[in-house]
Amino acid sequence: MNNGNQNQNRPMRRTQHSQMGRRSSKRGGHSSLIKKLLLAAVAVFVAMIIFGGGLFMYYAQSSPKITEAKLSSDNATVIYDKDGKVLTRLGSQNREYVKKDKIPKTLKNAIVSIEDRRFYKNNGVDPIRIVGATLANLTGSSLGLQGASTLTQQLVKLSVFSTDASDRTLKVKAQEAWLALKVDKKYSKDQILEFYINKVYMGNGVYGMQTASEYYFGKSLEKLDLAQLALLAGMPQSPTNYDPINNPKYAKSRRDTVLQAMASNKVITQAQATKAQKESITAGLSETHGTSGNSAKKNKIIDPYIKQVLQDLSAKGFDTTKGGLKVYTNMDYAAQKKLYNLANDDQTIQFADDEIQIGATMVNNKNGKIVAMLGGRKTGDVTYGLNRAVQTDRSSGSTAKPLMDYGPAFEYLKWSTYRKVKDTPFTYPGTDTKLYDFDHKFKGTMTVRDALIQSRNVPAVRTLQDVGMTKATTFLEGLGITSKDDYNLNNGIGLYISTLQEAAAYAAFANNGIYHKPTYINKIDTNSGKTYTYKSKGVRAMSKATAFLMTSILKGVTTDPLGSGTAANLTGMNMASKTGTVAYSKKVTEANNIPSTASSDSWMTGYTKDYSLSVWTGYDHPNTSTGYLTQTQTELAQYYWKYMIYYMSQYSNNEDWTMPSTVGKKGTNQYYIIGEDYDETGKSDEYSKNNSGTSSTSSYSSSSYSSPYYSSSYSSSDSDDDSDDDDSSSSSDTSSSSDTSSASSSYSTATPSSSTTSSTEETE
Repeated sequence: MNNGNQNQNRPMRRTQHSQMGRRSSKRGGHSSLIKKLLLAAVAVFVAMIIFGGGLFMYYAQSSPKITEAKLSSDNATVIYDKDGKVLTRLGSQNREYVKKDKIPKTLKNAIVSIEDRRFYKNNGVDPIRIVGATLANLTGSSLGLQGASTLTQQLVKLSVFSTDASDRTLKVKAQEAWLALKVDKKYSKDQILEFYINKVYMGNGVYGMQTASEYYFGKSLEKLDLAQLALLAGMPQSPTNYDPINNPKYAKSRRDTVLQAMASNKVITQAQATKAQKESITAGLSETHGTSGNSAKKNKIIDPYIKQVLQDLSAKGFDTTKGGLKVYTNMDYAAQKKLYNLANDDQTIQFADDEIQIGATMVNNKNGKIVAMLGGRKTGDVTYGLNRAVQTDRSSGSTAKPLMDYGPAFEYLKWSTYRKVKDTPFTYPGTDTKLYDFDHKFKGTMTVRDALIQSRNVPAVRTLQDVGMTKATTFLEGLGITSKDDYNLNNGIGLYISTLQEAAAYAAFANNGIYHKPTYINKIDTNSGKTYTYKSKGVRAMSKATAFLMTSILKGVTTDPLGSGTAANLTGMNMASKTGTVAYSKKVTEANNIPSTASSDSWMTGYTKDYSLSVWTGYDHPNTSTGYLTQTQTELAQYYWKYMIYYMSQYSNNEDWTMPSTVGKKGTNQYYIIGEDYDETGKSDEYSKNNSGTSSTSSYSSSSYSSPYYSSSYSSSDSDDDSDDDDSSSSSDTSSSSDTSSASSSYSTATPSSSTTSSTEETE
């Protein structure tokens, strides 16, 4: 029985053994899975290393070339003229390069301590630093203060790469590391520090620490104390925030951090650090902050143009504060200088006082390139001040007539230059407001040619009424002119546009009807090797016939005895132009003790085959007893335009315009569009109030006088006869109009006067 019991127990032992085997097998399976996972992880890690290495080498092969010239050059944004000559380096002064043997050891220690503690030990790339920065970023710790880039990598970045966030890609980081290894291998540590110290941006337009030392402290690096050197060493991380002039609080905090880093790095003692931290952050700061490397005169000459270039760069998405851009503009520096000198230094034109202002723009007709621009005269040392050439809140007077009245009439109504228009009494529809010219006379029926040359207001407004506001607006838009407000009849004798807009619009007449949007910049090269080129694509704004008919008339503005611009005549010069003046309403003149013959604004806009130039003259504060233009001062714009066009004639061959095959000629100077008919009457004739009253058809009366603005050097090509303010005003019947003067403030925002309240007597 006992044996039986024993036999019965044996299977149970086998069963237990079997169960133990299964448990052991199960544990072995777990171990095997872990081993497999570990092997897989190792394989993936190795694969990643191989892939990363391969990708790194792939990117490295396409790295940009780095040269000693790039490493040692300053990192300023440089702006060039059309010929590739340097106009300016953005900033307050040119960089003063300092050699390594002149760099204080204390400065080197400060930079290394705050930027790259293992600088003298690494090979241009610091793996420990990369891991530390990564962990710091993951944990949010401030221990990763220095980031992953070594000083050598920072130098490479400043030398050949853009600092834009969009360019901080894996490819760029790989190339940056590769080039840092090459730079570290080729140059000594002291040489690398020399490159870095001379390249970094130090705020206020200053590049390089030696230049910064002169700017902030008025002395060289060798003469600075520990606290001052620590300040400079810490600034490159954020030059604007750590500027001791404008942000002393943050500058001190950063300086003290550098000093503590130096103590931790054992290049100074803690006692030295503590003592330096107690020094006032403003101690030793210079009051003058250096002087401009460019001459003050040159800066004044180019100021308005550069201001617009900077705005254009910003609009294109470039940040000039980061430096490294090479900007090639369309400026003709010789023309820019002439514009400036005529308004400021040249005695050719005699200005009554320094308060009379000018805004002027010249463009190349064939491509829209802005050749030169004047923002004002006698502006002092103001940098990037008011640019009157681009302001749009002064009425353009009768220079609007070709753009809004007669241009559309030729284009859409197919008028000829001898189509008859009426200079007879005119009342704005739906009102009792009457429109007059400066002389309060009417000349009866006359040709379009005579009406425009003599700048008569009533025919111009009647023409606009016949064209219609829709077509007139479309024509203006084709010339780059728009308005947030609807146009009205009064705009036919005065648009609120700039000299820039007007020069570009008139250029389309000169260019056979092709309009180019005006451009300041031709090309931009970035640090990373990218090039951006800008060209204005020409668009047809009008037919060749319209452009030619307009030009044929505008030629007569200076040559016809009754022309409004005879003061600008240049005998033998193929040119076309239009004058514009804006007179005051009776109420404004009486309220401000202004002569009834005075004007608030005077314009001259015109062109040769190659260039278009628009000129505005006036006072910044026109509604004052001293802020008006006298009758003779309205000629200033004409003389300024004339001398500038004469100067530019040396760059052209005085080519004349060729009559298109679509145009026919009648008599000596009248033209028409072949195969086109037009109505001899229009909407203006349908209004009963415009067909009443009498017209004076007597010959035009002009008074001859010798202008004080006339230059004897041009006497052979000028006409001394000039009508008595023959171009000066379109006035409304002031007894029935309210006064909302367009010349009420200095460049304040203004909207065109309503046709029912025509109080600023919008020019000719």
